[in-house]
Amino acid sequence: MLDVAVIEEPAAAEASLDPMRARLLAALAEPGSAAMLASRLGLPRQKVNYHVKELERHGLVELVEERRKGNVTERVYRATAQSYVISPAALAAVSPDPARSPDQLSARWLLALGARLVQEVGTLLTGAARARQRVASFGIDAQVRFASAADRAAFVEELSQAVAGLVGRYHDESAPQGRTHRVVVGLHQIPTTPAGTDTGTSTSTSTSTSTDPATPPSAQEI
Repeated sequence: MLDVAVIEEPAAAEASLDPMRARLLAALAEPGSAAMLASRLGLPRQKVNYHVKELERHGLVELVEERRKGNVTERVYRATAQSYVISPAALAAVSPDPARSPDQLSARWLLALGARLVQEVGTLLTGAARARQRVASFGIDAQVRFASAADRAAFVEELSQAVAGLVGRYHDESAPQGRTHRVVVGLHQIPTTPAGTDTGTSTSTSTSTSTDPATPPSAQEI
């Protein structure tokens, strides 16, 4: 079972978003049969069996065991991953495009960058799983609480200069064996918690690098 699976097919995304199938996916973090799931969730066995078959058809669950009980064969399934992420590729026609309106101060542009990050890293994870390789990536997640808007602006300026300096120092366009990576740095205010406790002006910054999915993976690194 994978830690995280990326759903890229529209039909699979639709299947995972169905409320009953989402419940079944969560329940199948541990192996179970249709009869076991029906008893655990209080649902008709035939309905559970139908939905499990649909999840299997889309690669979201897999058969792990068949048990013979008298004249009946019990099929035991398990989710293919502990959690799932739907890639923007599943909505390719309407997925956000960061190149459409680049604006470093736009929350919508930041969201588009995040969507592209999910799509590209998802593509890498899918290829890595098939090749039984790991994805070469790196991420930082941090929080900073600014005393004022002026401090936040100064932080953004200093961060921009630091990233530009690092990129300029290490980027080598002419390297024959080089591999292109993407660096994404984002800063956004943390939303108010559901309980209504405001986190104030606390802001999170995240940095990640990932291999360009357009570059074919080598045997050593994906």
